[in-house]
Amino acid sequence: MDRNSIIGYSLIGVVLVSFLMFNQPSAEDLEKEEKAIKEQVEKEKKAQKTTAAIKETVKKDAVLKNSNKVAAAPPKTAFYVLENEKLKIQFSTKGGKVSGVTLKEFESYDSYAEKLDKGESPKNISPSGLELFKDGDAINQLEIPIDGKTIQTGEQYFALKEKSADRIVFSLELGNNKRIEQIYQLKKDAYDIDYNIQLTGLGNLPEDKVKFKWDTEYRRTERLLSEQRRVSTICFYNDEEGIDYLSEVGDDEAEAETSIDWISHKQSYFSSFIRPEKAFSQTGSGFKIREYEESDTLSKTHLKKYSSIVTVPVTNGNNANIAMNWYFGPNDYETLKSYNENYDDILNYGWGLFRWINLYAVQPLFNFLVTNGIGVGWAILLLTLIIKFILMPVQWKMFSSSAKMRILKPEIEEINKKYPAKEDAMQRQMETMSLYRESGASPFAGCLPMLIQMPILLAVFRFFPATFELRQKPFLWAEDLSSYDSIWDFGFNIWGYGDHMSLFTLLMAATTLVFTYLNSNNMQQPSQPGMPNMKVIMYVFPILMIFFFNNYSSGLSYYYFISTLMSILIMLMIKYFFVDENKIREKMIAKKQAAKTGGKAKKKSKFQERIEMMQKMQQEQLKNRKK
Repeated sequence: MDRNSIIGYSLIGVVLVSFLMFNQPSAEDLEKEEKAIKEQVEKEKKAQKTTAAIKETVKKDAVLKNSNKVAAAPPKTAFYVLENEKLKIQFSTKGGKVSGVTLKEFESYDSYAEKLDKGESPKNISPSGLELFKDGDAINQLEIPIDGKTIQTGEQYFALKEKSADRIVFSLELGNNKRIEQIYQLKKDAYDIDYNIQLTGLGNLPEDKVKFKWDTEYRRTERLLSEQRRVSTICFYNDEEGIDYLSEVGDDEAEAETSIDWISHKQSYFSSFIRPEKAFSQTGSGFKIREYEESDTLSKTHLKKYSSIVTVPVTNGNNANIAMNWYFGPNDYETLKSYNENYDDILNYGWGLFRWINLYAVQPLFNFLVTNGIGVGWAILLLTLIIKFILMPVQWKMFSSSAKMRILKPEIEEINKKYPAKEDAMQRQMETMSLYRESGASPFAGCLPMLIQMPILLAVFRFFPATFELRQKPFLWAEDLSSYDSIWDFGFNIWGYGDHMSLFTLLMAATTLVFTYLNSNNMQQPSQPGMPNMKVIMYVFPILMIFFFNNYSSGLSYYYFISTLMSILIMLMIKYFFVDENKIREKMIAKKQAAKTGGKAKKKSKFQERIEMMQKMQQEQLKNRKK
C-alpha cells in the first residue's frame, strides 16, 4: 500500500470516530427512546388483541352462518309406529308413507326353522313377527301437477301433525295456504287400515293427471325362494270384468283396460291390497313387474319388483279427500273372503270347474276338519278318505269294466289275428264292436268314471300349494307341509331335481308305479303301427313325478300318496271280496248265447248304430276302389 493510501484511510477513520463521539445520545435522549419503544410495544399488543378479537368475531360469524345453513337444510327422516294385535306398521316423514310392515302373528321360515333346530316344539313356538317389507323396500306417493310442475310427495318431507295410539297424520305445507295431508287410521284386531289423502288450496287440477304410485319389493319369507317367486305377481280387479293379473313367470306389464276397483301385490302366502273408495280411472293406469338380475344383490333376499301407477279421479284440489283402504295380511281364504270384496280371487285354485270344486267342496270340507281341532296332516288324511269313499261307486264301475275287458281280451286278440291287414280294419272294428255289444262290455265304460275323478285330482293339485293352513305345519318328518320335505340334503344341486330328496314324493311315485302295474293288464297294445305304447308311457310317468314334485308342497305329495294308496287298497278289496270275475264271465257268456240264439240282447245305442253304418259305408267304398 503506498503513502497516499495510508494517509487517506487514516483521515477517514478519524472522521468516523469524531462523528460517533459527537453524535452519541445523551441520557435524556436514551430515556426518551426507551419510553417510545415501550409505547410502541403497547401499541403492538393492543393491535394483536384487536386482531384476535376480529378473528374470533369472524369465527363466530362463520359458525352462525353454518348453523343457519343447517337449519335451512331438509330435516332428518323420522319414523313412527302404529300397531294393533295383528300389525306393526312403520311410517316415515319422508313421503309421509308406509315404510315397513310386520305381521305379528307369523314369522319367516328361517326364524321358524331356527327355533326347531333349538328343540322348540312347533306347537309352542311363539311368533316373532314376519317383516313383509322394511324401509327402502316400498313407497306410496302422489304425483300432483301444481303451478306448472309435478310434485312427488315421496320426495317431500312431511311434518307430523297428529299421532295417537291408532291414528297418525302427516302434513306438507306448500305455501300460499296449499297443503297435502296424509291420514292413516288403524283398526282394532284387523289386517287393514284406512288411508286418506286431504288436498287443500291446490285449485283446479287437470283431469287424469293426478297419479297414485305404489312400488313394493317383498322380502323372502318362505323356505324356497324360487317357489315363492313362482306365484308372485300383480292382480287387479274390476266388478264387471273380474280379476286380471300379470304373468307369474318372467317380466310383464299391462295397461288398464277398465277402471280399477282394487290392486293386489301378491306373493305366495302374504299380500297387500289397495282399494279406493272411488275406482281408479282407466286412463293412464298401468302395472309392471320385473325380476332381479342375477348380479343384483337383492336377487338373494327379495322376490320381485312390483310397480303400480294409477290415475286418481280428482280435479278439485281446493278441498278434496282421496279415501282408500289398505290390507296387509295372509292369503287365507276365510280372511280374504270376510272383506266381501272378492279378495279371495287372487288364490290360485284353478280355473272354471277346478276352481268350483275347490271353493264349494274341497275348501269347506278341509276348513271344517281343521277348525275342529284336527291337525293339518290328519285333516289331509281324512279329506282323502272322504273323497275316496264318495268316489268308491265310480271306482267300482271302473273295476267292473276293466274286469270285463280282461275277460274279452283273448277274443279280441283272436279278432286282431283274424284281420291283420290294414284294409280289413273296418271289418276288425265291426266284429270287435259286435263282441262288446253281445257281452255287455264297453271300452268306454271305464272312461266316464275316470273323467269324473280327473277334475278332482287336478283341482287338488291347485288347492294344497295355495292353502295357507299348510304353512309351517309339521307332520311326521315334514317340518312344513307348505314346502318340500327332505330326508337327505345333498349339499349341492342336481339339475332338474334339486339339492334334496323328498320322501313323500318317492312314496307317491312308488304307489303310482304299483297302481300302474296292477292296471297294466287292462291296457291294450296299439293295433295300428306308429301308435304310442300306453304301457311304456304309464310306467314313465311315475319316474317323471320324482323330478316334478321334488320341490313342491309336501302336503300335495302326501295327499297324492295317500290317495293312490287308497285306490290300490280299494281295487284289491273289490277284486278279492266284492267282484267275482267268474260270475261276470258267466253273465257275459250267457248274454252272448242269448244274442246268438235270438234271445234278448243288449240294445244298440244310437252311437253304435251310427258307427256301424259308417263302417259299412267305408267297407263299400274300399270294395269299389278294388274293382
